[in-house]
Amino acid sequence: MVGIYQHFRKEEYAFIDQILDLAIQVEDEYTPRLTEFLDPRQRFIAETVVGGYDTMKVSFFGGSEFTERKRALIYPDYYTPEENDFKISLFHIRYPVKFTTLTHQKILGTLMSLGIRREAFGDILNQGEEWQFFVDQEMSHYVTSQLEKIGKVNVMLEEVALRDALIVQEEWEEQMITSSSLRLDGVLSNALHLSRQKAKQMIQAGLVKVNWKVVENPDFECEEADILSARGYGRIKLIQIHGRTKKDKIRMDIGFLK
Repeated sequence: MVGIYQHFRKEEYAFIDQILDLAIQVEDEYTPRLTEFLDPRQRFIAETVVGGYDTMKVSFFGGSEFTERKRALIYPDYYTPEENDFKISLFHIRYPVKFTTLTHQKILGTLMSLGIRREAFGDILNQGEEWQFFVDQEMSHYVTSQLEKIGKVNVMLEEVALRDALIVQEEWEEQMITSSSLRLDGVLSNALHLSRQKAKQMIQAGLVKVNWKVVENPDFECEEADILSARGYGRIKLIQIHGRTKKDKIRMDIGFLK
């Protein structure tokens, strides 16, 4: 499995080690192991690592079919995973709709202020004035006993069945751009129609993420399937990188999250 590292970036090695440790436990003890909530990039890594073993498999579930963040269950090939194995609770937030407006940021900020790691929470779902979130089942009692306000507003958490999750699907609007290189500042400036200098300043100010992690180096090399997000501008997906144009620019298909 040593060769697995060469396919990934150096900053991803620690996560690869975590998955390898779980895989070794499954192999040695012949019993399933569950991860925290993973973003899509981490899931790809987990799938790649577990794919190197003949005797085990990995399945993902985040509480509903359409979630972005999911837990991974690594298990022996004889085992058949069930929904309960993923240990996920779903909470509906009851709040005085007439007097306040909730946002993704407010909810996440409040949850994080309880001293729980981001990896213990799944997606935060929204449909109109309705809000829900997924959480590791082991944290559900702590969350309900501690979370009484979001901002200055009193709220009540109601645990609901996973089948009652709000249906929220992502839609991407595709576009083709060209860039002189795959450097992060170059891709960002061309995708968002910003000056290279402005893109560089945003990156250095910690306002840009690649695959859900802040990247402050403008020289960072983007790759196909990377997800970029710039604060205030939304998300961009590098769908496909093509060859160069006659003017030696790199052509690429990107998607904007609607």
